[in-house]
Amino acid sequence: MMKRIAAGLAGILAIGATGAFAQGEPRDLPIIGAPEHGAAMGFQPAVTEVAHDLHWLDTFVHGIMAVIVVFVTGLLLYVIFRFNSKSNPTPARFTHNTKVEIAWTLVPVLILIVIGSLSLPILFKQLEIPKPDLTVKATGNQWYWTYDYTDFGMSFDSLMLAKDELAEHGYSEDLYLLATDTSVVVPVNAVVRLQTTGADVIHSWAMPSFGVKMDAIPGRLNETWFSADTEGVYFGQCSELCGKDHSYMPITVKVVSAEAYETWLDWALEEHGGSRGDAIVAEAPAGAAVAAEGVPATEAEADVEAAVDAGAAETPEVADPLLADEAAADDENLESEADPVTPEDEVPAEPAN
Repeated sequence: MMKRIAAGLAGILAIGATGAFAQGEPRDLPIIGAPEHGAAMGFQPAVTEVAHDLHWLDTFVHGIMAVIVVFVTGLLLYVIFRFNSKSNPTPARFTHNTKVEIAWTLVPVLILIVIGSLSLPILFKQLEIPKPDLTVKATGNQWYWTYDYTDFGMSFDSLMLAKDELAEHGYSEDLYLLATDTSVVVPVNAVVRLQTTGADVIHSWAMPSFGVKMDAIPGRLNETWFSADTEGVYFGQCSELCGKDHSYMPITVKVVSAEAYETWLDWALEEHGGSRGDAIVAEAPAGAAVAAEGVPATEAEADVEAAVDAGAAETPEVADPLLADEAAADDENLESEADPVTPEDEVPAEPAN
């Protein structure tokens, strides 16, 4: 009988543990942004608007490069066979050709103008952040990443998993050196503002599938953004030489549905600390402003304080009636006791000798 009770309790504990573990990071997501064995060329799949633009620009620039290489190679072959000593025993003696020099100066300038006119808008797009749905701050450390979900006051560290820890976190062994113990979890199609900084030396937060590579510099806060359109797991790396373990501070991002994100967020706030915006307002001291939907609490508080100050300035000061009567009586006594000075009482000054 006791054995059955013990077995039942063990089963309940196992179910409870499984349920709690299921509330952790999302699993059963497709691995999309990861290096592939044997794929020596090409990019990881692009899942953001910026990444698609970068891939297109790369293809376009490589096309221009291919045309230039073919053209220059053709010129070299023509010169080799047309003007060798056998085909041309008497070489020409001219030193320059103005038309050719103008052509080889203007044509490269025009090519650079075309490339620049197409690349600069993409560069600006990386730095012109739309209205964000979520803000994540990534701080590079030697040698791991710290992530702050600034909207919720939540922070956690992300370290590379050892080989014997991969299965426990739902990863296969071929993801060694890529997977981390905690991940950045974001909703699909959400605009995520990414802020980067460094705690010690310069790092770089790079995610190929997002088209993101932003330096994390101590004492400076850089910003970029991404909006992933496909659910899955994506891997990146620190891309700035930062010390002996530079190769061992990978980045893991999980893009999930809105419902899965909300479930993870509830678990993460309990696991790592922090609270939602409504919880922060509810915990504010009495008299503090309650932020309207979509308005930060600090701005609402500032508006209320300004209104209170304006009201105080317009409200006349109300004195105690007894104190006012006593003050009036004292003023009358002082006026009656004062000896007024008349012109007759003035003593003329003695004339100077």
